[in-house]
This record gives sequence, structure tokens and C-alpha cells, in this order.
Amino acid sequence: MARDPSHLPRACRHPAIQEKAAEAALEISRTAIEEQLKICGHKRDTDVFELFLSQKELTEVIDLSRFKKLKYLWLHHNKLHGITFLTRNYCLAELYLNNNAIFDIEGLHYLPSLHILLLHHNELINLDATVKELKGMLNLKTLTLYQNPLCQYNLYRLYIIYHLPGVELLDRNQVTEKERRSMITLFNHKKAHIVQSIAFRGKVDASWDPRSPFKQKPAQRVPSDFAFANNVDKTMFDDPEDAVFVRSMKRSAMSITSLNWDTVPTREEKYLEEKDTGPAQMLTITLR
Repeated sequence: MARDPSHLPRACRHPAIQEKAAEAALEISRTAIEEQLKICGHKRDTDVFELFLSQKELTEVIDLSRFKKLKYLWLHHNKLHGITFLTRNYCLAELYLNNNAIFDIEGLHYLPSLHILLLHHNELINLDATVKELKGMLNLKTLTLYQNPLCQYNLYRLYIIYHLPGVELLDRNQVTEKERRSMITLFNHKKAHIVQSIAFRGKVDASWDPRSPFKQKPAQRVPSDFAFANNVDKTMFDDPEDAVFVRSMKRSAMSITSLNWDTVPTREEKYLEEKDTGPAQMLTITLR
């Protein structure tokens, strides 16, 4: 029984067989597009604003630059490996590429109007290359990348937020102000230090270099029974500015003290002497 050449591993195919398989795949996509145009009743390419090409078993797609006013494109649940077919679709606003086998998104930077981009459930591995390709999309607000190998990187979400500050919805979760502050602390040490300097009224030297190690005295410790501000780290710093900076990077403890009115007898209780009229107690609540 003869095997279909398209199911052979790419490295095992003859160049001629690869070329024929690519031509066949392009023909399948061409047929699918023509069927969509007939269903929608479009006779001119300039009338096409959307194309629904999901679940067509597509491995390749013909060049779509003929559709100059294309704004919405559905290509999810196919078998695509790349997206080199989008080079002159400058009006494209929404692109759905989830549930494919895409390992490279080279070519997306040609889409300046892109507003929504779904790329989850693909094979994207290189986080830096992916971010580099998406950096030029100033209008990108919604992005999904979950269920890709690159999501296994440590601090992946904050890394994306830092390099793509315009994104408001990432992996179906709203980007919070807390995440934006965290990514500045982690990835922009200079800006974080300036912010902390302002917060401490100039008591921190803004010219501090985050790459230089702190000046510490490992041998010098405070007594073990000495506690201050619920701090576990009791390392003594040679430079007070280092101590201020380290303290600023930790959450401060806030204490609220008020009178415990449960320990204060009412006038009736005083009169009937039903409760011991001892000294009133203070109630302290510590928040971190």
C-alpha cells in the first residue's frame, strides 16, 4: 500500500516530493478561499472584510495580500506551521491562529493595525523571537500565548507585559497595575530605583548600579532575640542606602491600634457591677 507523501517526515522527503506537497497544500487553501467568497457573495477582492478558514486541515495558505481591506481572519484549528502569507494586509485587526502547529510567527510585524491576536495551543518555543516580532504592534490589546512551550519560562507573563506594555488582556486575564509595577521592579532596575528614590524623598541615591553587589558584613548580626518591623532578614549593611533600598523592595508592615470597646463596661454594667471594672485594653491589628 503506497503512503501519502504528505504524511512522511519533512527530512525524509525528496525535494520534488516536498514541492508537490506544498503545491497541493496551497491548492487546498485556494479552493477553501474561493468557496468562502462564493458563500459570502463577494465578486471583488476589495469587498472582502473577513475570511473564515478554520477547521479546513490547512497546512499552507496562499498569499492574502490581494484582500487589501481584510479586517477579520479566522484560521484556528488547522495545521499551519508559519504565517508568511500575511505581508500586505495592513488593515487586519483581528487574527485567530490558535490550535495550530505554528513554531514561528515571522511576518506578524507587517500588521500594524492588529488589535486581537490569539496564538494559544501552538508550538512557539523562542520567547525572545516572539516578543521581538510583536513589539511593533502598538495597537495590540488582546493576546493569548498559553499552551505554548515558551510559557514554561520563569516570569513569562511579566516578561510579556514588560515588552508589550500596550497589551491589556493577556491569556484571558486582565493585566493589573500590580503586575505592571512588578515588571518594572524585575526588568527595569534603573527606573525602579528612581521611583524608590522619589518615594523616600531622595534618601536613596538614584545613580545606584543594580549589577553591583551590596556591601554586607556577614559576620555582624544583631542578637537573635531582637526583632524589628517583623523583618526576617537581619543583615547589617555597611551603606545605609543599601538598607533603604532593600527595605523598600519589601512590603511594609502597617499597624492599626484602637481601643477594645469589649473591655469597657457600659453605664448599666458599672451601676449593677456585673463586669469587672478593670483597665481598658488596646487592640492592635498588623497588616502586611
